[in-house]
Amino acid sequence: MSHLKRRQFLQFAGSTLTALGLSQLDIKHQSLRYAKAISSSNPRKLALLVGINKYQNLEHLKGALTDIYLQKELLVYRFGFNPKDILLVSDESEIKPTREGILQAFEEHLIKQAKPGDTVVYHFSGHGSQLLDIDSGFEDNLNSTFVPNNRSISPTGNQKKVSDITGKTLFLLMSAINAENLTVVLDSCYSGGGKRGNLTIRSIEGGKEYIPNDIELKYQQKWLSNLNMSPQELVQRRKTSVARGVVISSARRDQLAIETYLDNFVAGAFTYLMTQYLWQESSAVIAESLIANTSRGIANTFSYNQAPEFEVKINSNNETKPIYFIPQQVPTAEAVITQVSGNNINFWLGGVSPQALAAFNQNAIFKIVDRQGAEQGKIELQSRNGLQGVGKLLEIKQPDLLQKGAFLQERIRVIPPDYKLRIGLEASLGNDITMAKNEIDKIGRLEVIPLQTGEVHYIFGRMTEQQQKQLRNKQAANIPALNSLGLYTEGLDIIPGSFGSAKETIGDALTRLKPKFRSLLAARIIKLTLNAGSSRLNILAVLNILDTTETVTAQTFPSRTVGKVSEISANPPKNPKITYQNGIPQIPLKTLVQFQVKNQETNDLYITVLIINPEGEISIIFPNTWSAADNATLVKAGETLRIPKAEDDWQLEIKKPLGQTEVLVVASKSPLRKSLQSLQTIAQAQGRRDVPVALADNPSDIINLLLEDIDSSLDNTSLGRNSSNPSRVNTRRPVRTDTNQLAAMSITYQAVN
Repeated sequence: MSHLKRRQFLQFAGSTLTALGLSQLDIKHQSLRYAKAISSSNPRKLALLVGINKYQNLEHLKGALTDIYLQKELLVYRFGFNPKDILLVSDESEIKPTREGILQAFEEHLIKQAKPGDTVVYHFSGHGSQLLDIDSGFEDNLNSTFVPNNRSISPTGNQKKVSDITGKTLFLLMSAINAENLTVVLDSCYSGGGKRGNLTIRSIEGGKEYIPNDIELKYQQKWLSNLNMSPQELVQRRKTSVARGVVISSARRDQLAIETYLDNFVAGAFTYLMTQYLWQESSAVIAESLIANTSRGIANTFSYNQAPEFEVKINSNNETKPIYFIPQQVPTAEAVITQVSGNNINFWLGGVSPQALAAFNQNAIFKIVDRQGAEQGKIELQSRNGLQGVGKLLEIKQPDLLQKGAFLQERIRVIPPDYKLRIGLEASLGNDITMAKNEIDKIGRLEVIPLQTGEVHYIFGRMTEQQQKQLRNKQAANIPALNSLGLYTEGLDIIPGSFGSAKETIGDALTRLKPKFRSLLAARIIKLTLNAGSSRLNILAVLNILDTTETVTAQTFPSRTVGKVSEISANPPKNPKITYQNGIPQIPLKTLVQFQVKNQETNDLYITVLIINPEGEISIIFPNTWSAADNATLVKAGETLRIPKAEDDWQLEIKKPLGQTEVLVVASKSPLRKSLQSLQTIAQAQGRRDVPVALADNPSDIINLLLEDIDSSLDNTSLGRNSSNPSRVNTRRPVRTDTNQLAAMSITYQAVN
């Protein structure tokens, strides 16, 4: 493609913007900024972030604005962007996310200002769609689009013309940017819009009955002319690769991109996990690692099959270059200071895992670290609204470090004593919704949340014909009976083993589900401790498949471990004998596995290993020697724990139910006496000896005891517990976990036929 002279480009851009109805004053102001940019010899970092929640006559979104603030804070504080070089186009900005506003912003802020060597980012969060395009390059002749907030639709024969911005237009705009270091992030999708349980799908109606309107076609013609590119060349180039840099999409073409309720706010699942992952990385990350970790995070956190993907310009070698083309070298962080007023500190918690947000509401402690990651002070969290935290200064070694932009790392999180399982009620309950709510209100530590109003952990509803059809299409086994009652994930995938008979009443179903609720609650509580991104303990957990050799299939370790992690590579090769989906190993039934936990500390550690199966049931696979004393959980410094050991007379075999299983490894510097005592009591009652035990009856009580064991501020005199029954905790209290004392990690795998 021939490069344009700057004067020729300015003349064309001016005429295009006039056609869009922009004032000469707007053009003058933008041109002055452009002239200033030209005079600067230093490379710049430019970003255009578009987020659309409010649409005219279309389904609204709630998390797109959160996305662009997530991106903005990341780019400013982690990648060194000047806030003045980041332009936000949203419902709240001066330039609105209309078709005209988005194109104006792209031309003025990116195309006119970017020069060779500059870094450029374009992010879009909003609805996507599809329309007919016989030159799309896809077999279905559909082209992806990005829906502005003022989308117009006009009938023409049997079709409808729409004013969407098409993938072809985006390709042309990217081609016009005079900088190769371009990153495009798209958090939208192109089919299956609307609601799904407590999730919202970021797409609206489209298909072969939709075609681009004349304005879109004329706009493309102008850019083709300006770029000296024929329509045929455009089609061919799009088939070959992206125009420049790298394009990161939140989902594959045939998948749905979701936004979800988190702890008092809504965000795109992909954007949140992508930015959170980048807060946790101290060095350069390539696109493949970002996609793999984000994909796995979506599956683990939201139980949803949404696999992000990326594409780079052909022959550019961009797949080996760092994200945003910036060789990041900054400390990992959970938060960053945004404002200082005396001892009162405002900070942004962009690096906190979605699963752990409930443990960062009050009294959590953060370390202030310098650019080498060394601790220089402490801040205590007083309150949090979404991702905006307010805290007070506890201590500071270097007062000049207490300023905007200083990084904060987790030291102590606080697990609330009143944590509840949040249950949504599905519309399939019909007139029984009120009855269901009243019955659930009678069950301890459960809370009913209306769908599409807040965070929901599980959904109670009936099995419908539509859901049965979807299960049959997936070739699922043991499809529940029509009208039977059971539990779904927030995205309306069934919880295995939760559905009863078709004739079961609401009251009987909820009575039957009480043990399930206790188990699901216990699992979520223990997951609040997961801190692989912030723990300082030097420990490695590995999942091996046992065949002729021990083959590493998955592993996890604290990313802030001091010193050598392991002789095993931090990114081991995938096991060639199995497949992976969204980064999660798919392990066939009857496969024998073994877990290894390597204590690479100089001190002894106390270990507990739990397995949470697809039905939410919890088993303890270590400790498993119930005749031993307090040292049954002890793993000495430098030792490797194998579960099971070669001499054990039991095996770990992949069994039904099919679906996702999570293995949690909890390592503590403190003895785990209370939970061990209770587990020994359970094993004795079950008649089990030196084998794993299932927490069938009171799993939340065992988990509470485990949390007491690892509480960094435990006061044995104030437990409020009946010593005659160690498996019962009568008084719950906040549990504080210290990253210097505890590592809680997880490995996920999928049991498949």
